Amino acid sequence: MDSTQKGGDPANLPSDSVRGSNQSGVRAHNERLVLSLVRQYGPLPKAEIARLTGLSAQTVSVIMRALEKEGLLKKGEPVRGKVGQPSVPMSLAKAGAFFLGLKVGRRSLDLLLTDFSGHVEGRVHLSHRYPTPDSVVKFANGAIAQLLDQLSPEHRARVAGLGIATPFRLWDWAKPLGLPATEMEAWRDRKFADELAEAWDFPVYLRNDGSAACGAELVFGDQNKPRDFLYFFIGFFVGGGLVIDNTVFTGRSGNAAAVASIPIGIKGTKVRQLVDVASIHTLERLVIEAGGDSGMIWDDPSQWDLPEGVLDTWMSRAAEGFAYAILSSSCLIDFECVVIDGWLPDPVRAALVSRTARRLNEIRVAGIEVPELREGSIGRDARALGAASLPLSDKFLVDRNAFLKG
Repeated sequence: MDSTQKGGDPANLPSDSVRGSNQSGVRAHNERLVLSLVRQYGPLPKAEIARLTGLSAQTVSVIMRALEKEGLLKKGEPVRGKVGQPSVPMSLAKAGAFFLGLKVGRRSLDLLLTDFSGHVEGRVHLSHRYPTPDSVVKFANGAIAQLLDQLSPEHRARVAGLGIATPFRLWDWAKPLGLPATEMEAWRDRKFADELAEAWDFPVYLRNDGSAACGAELVFGDQNKPRDFLYFFIGFFVGGGLVIDNTVFTGRSGNAAAVASIPIGIKGTKVRQLVDVASIHTLERLVIEAGGDSGMIWDDPSQWDLPEGVLDTWMSRAAEGFAYAILSSSCLIDFECVVIDGWLPDPVRAALVSRTARRLNEIRVAGIEVPELREGSIGRDARALGAASLPLSDKFLVDRNAFLKG
């Protein structure tokens, strides 16, 4: 899967929206700024970067030469205008750096190796009944070794880190997995990310899986999105993330935008939540009740073969839940946009977004501006790619607000 982003239009930025510094001693920041702009908008010539950043042409030339020498940028074909010298756009060098992303899921594990542009160079997948710390560490170490063996020594030296996307507080989810509480207790005190950091010579990063998936949409997805948006990812349980001012907001405990818990109905003392209707877990249960094979759901979403009527029933309930969850969330934060993605076949995602949009229009409430609804642009790999984006962002990018605030 190539998750290279769709570029935005730098012409839409005000000329003073990006500020660099011409002083010495800040080249690292300016280099990150240039790399962030090229990632955001695609290939750019030096003159355009100078205009966007406010840096002098000489400073930009020095930065671009340094980044090219380090193998992070590469020259494109000259573009000839009507007058003057042709401009030479600079783009990301795919082999400039590599990143590993581990997704810990309740029904599967995935490890991806991506290049500097976000293209997936290799993957290892494992379906399981439930994750344990021992099984995750064993899988991760074996998969990392397998993927690194695919790289040349030169490219191996350019691996910048491992990101991990995992549900937090896994020990709380034994019952929905059909397990005794004791089966998941090992997660409570196990620092498996620290164990992986000790085993390898690159840094390891950790983030909640919903926020990680949201980060993949922000870094690798369609770049022509509003500055604020709510994000839903449909996995074993539905989860999500929140982007405010072009930054993933993770909150005090790292678990912000816990959308699964949003109430969508109350009857007496019984509360119905989004997780009850919009999770793959509920689709899995419907498949089992219809006599189908639920195992194939977790192997490859593009190969789903579900019993007749099951998918339609699940989508109707999920769309209803999403509509109410979106309206409730919009009462608190006035997003311009809501994005829905997940471990789903592309046609199913499109149909679900369409149904949700129709339901939103049917149940509009006074005083709320209904946000635009969009499909996610990453898909099944969002959590693992979001994990891979953690070392990328830490080492090579600046805060998006540095170049998107007017």
